[in-house]
Amino acid sequence: MKGISRRQFGKTAAATIALAGAGLPEIARSQARPGELKFPQGFVWGCSTASYQIEGGAEEGGRKPSVWDVFSHTPGKTFNGDTGDVADDSYHLYKEDIELLKNLGVGGYRMSISWPRVFPNGKGQPNPAGLDYYKRVLDELLEKRITPYVTLFHWDLPAALPGGWQSRGTSLAYADYAGYVAHQFQDRVQHFMTTNELICFTDNGYKIGRFAPGLSLPAAQVNQVRHHGVLAHGLGVQAIRAAAPSAQVGLAENAVVYVPVIENRENIEAARRATRDGNAPFLTTLLEGKYPDSYLEREGANAPKVESGDMKAIGSRLDFVGLNVYTPTYVRADSSPQGYAIEKPQDLYPHMASPWITIGPECMYWAVRNVCDIWNPAAVYITENGTSADDVVTPEGRIEDTDRIMYLRNHLMHLQRAVNEGYPAKGYFLWSLLDNFEWTDGYSKRFGLHYVDYSNQKRIPKLSAEWYRTVIAKNAVV
Repeated sequence: MKGISRRQFGKTAAATIALAGAGLPEIARSQARPGELKFPQGFVWGCSTASYQIEGGAEEGGRKPSVWDVFSHTPGKTFNGDTGDVADDSYHLYKEDIELLKNLGVGGYRMSISWPRVFPNGKGQPNPAGLDYYKRVLDELLEKRITPYVTLFHWDLPAALPGGWQSRGTSLAYADYAGYVAHQFQDRVQHFMTTNELICFTDNGYKIGRFAPGLSLPAAQVNQVRHHGVLAHGLGVQAIRAAAPSAQVGLAENAVVYVPVIENRENIEAARRATRDGNAPFLTTLLEGKYPDSYLEREGANAPKVESGDMKAIGSRLDFVGLNVYTPTYVRADSSPQGYAIEKPQDLYPHMASPWITIGPECMYWAVRNVCDIWNPAAVYITENGTSADDVVTPEGRIEDTDRIMYLRNHLMHLQRAVNEGYPAKGYFLWSLLDNFEWTDGYSKRFGLHYVDYSNQKRIPKLSAEWYRTVIAKNAVV
């Protein structure tokens, strides 16, 4: 698309469509059929899961506890005292789950590796049984012609690591783990993600205390935890590239999605400023290789302590950026020093079964556009998008989750808009393949395309599974 900006491309495409019925050649009309929301050839359709949320087998195959094992077994920390001890028992039923993927027709599967299954103590001697388990999973995927996209850290930090993310040593241990796994899997995996949702395992775990390990630390210590998180990512990128030179490397990040409350020039610029500022300690820092001055000034004496070489590692080149997109934050331009204001509190917005998932599907478009306009990544994947729903099994054994289909369809329409305007969105991974352990919500919230009866581990496809299978087959929003 040389010689024309993405924004100009969008305007040009719109003009072509508008004029197609006014005497333009037939070819122009055929390129823009009304109502057809197609995706490019080669667009990757997939599903996402995470190890602690689906595997179970908590004490099998040499695995030792993660911080989530400890946290979920602490009374009062999760809904109904639920734990991931069994979850979906995918540790034993992975072949059945991969068959579900095949039936959907997906081209990719985003899965995560349990760090304490491979390194039970977080470092030192690897566990051959844990490694062999993942090799069996990967081999099964490849046999079914499903490409694995592997996340190396999705919150299940080995409990044996002293200090957790308060310790710089955890960042170094993570790099060793990432390099080892990348080397072992380099013949099976060509897409690695370092971490999942930095803010969740740092702020939610060490500032708010809502997630494992459940701490509420002072600001200076929280900022150092954040630094150790982005440092682990950066060192991990370097380790993966050294161990698996042909692999593509990125991460999966739930960057706050700032949406202009009205799409005019001033609010669009406000959303762009808010995106860079509101994601300062995480996505902004790792894509720019430095902490923004505004962030350092705001934190003052509480700013993280940085050692020589840290920022070079943190800013390591990425092949793609993964975005986990669920909900918007609306902004408008104003005359304040920062140039924008956040609109009314999100708890006033209409929402899905989980109150934190507010309804605003245009966030999908702006998630992609803001990141691409600011940082121009080579590729973007939607590494998570989905919703909980109050799924009920009918007497006929069906789950008619039309609310989930509504949510997903509308988000995909806005993703198609981004693709149509030339933004490099290369794939979409729906959260989630299965109902599963939803962290502090335990088993009270269901996000899956497949209903799981936890009493017998039976999987039942929901209506949304049938819908998604059709989307994939048509390579279009339906």
